[in-house]
Amino acid sequence: MLHRPTNFVMMVLTCCVLLLGGLHPLKAQTIYRINSGDTVRVTVFGETALSGDFAVDADGRINMALIGPVDVRNLTADQARQKLQNAYQDGFLRQADVAVEIIAFRPFFIVGEVNQPGSYDFVPGMNVLNAIALGGGMTYRGDEDDIEIQRGNDTNRVTLEASLSTIVMPGDIVRIAERYF
Repeated sequence: MLHRPTNFVMMVLTCCVLLLGGLHPLKAQTIYRINSGDTVRVTVFGETALSGDFAVDADGRINMALIGPVDVRNLTADQARQKLQNAYQDGFLRQADVAVEIIAFRPFFIVGEVNQPGSYDFVPGMNVLNAIALGGGMTYRGDEDDIEIQRGNDTNRVTLEASLSTIVMPGDIVRIAERYF
């Protein structure tokens, strides 16, 4: 008897393929990377004046006390933490202990054959079906077999075929095509 692989097994296999370089990194992106429009909470332990919530600006930077603007675009929260910790230890703090948490994600967009196309707040774990529900459901012309997601930023955006169970990431553009009969 054959068993279908579970979502967990598929996620592990996808990560292995990515680590081995077999796929374009945007096609199976599941690791969240910070970008413009996100808000991060930076905590510098023992230094409340250096801690706070920071919006990532259009250039992908956050402006930190003492060290100035820090580029965090395309970094994971842990990579951003390490970068900030290194910057503070480079002449400002003897023992910097930094935590970075993403507290607000940039929105995703849904267009095409949905009742209320537009920009919506991202929720972790969201799939295309959830996104369509936020958009008021499909119109009677919506084709659930013809869905695309545009992923990435403007300089390297790729278009992926999607199904109702495809995971949506912040900044994605979900397009529901029109069926003709």
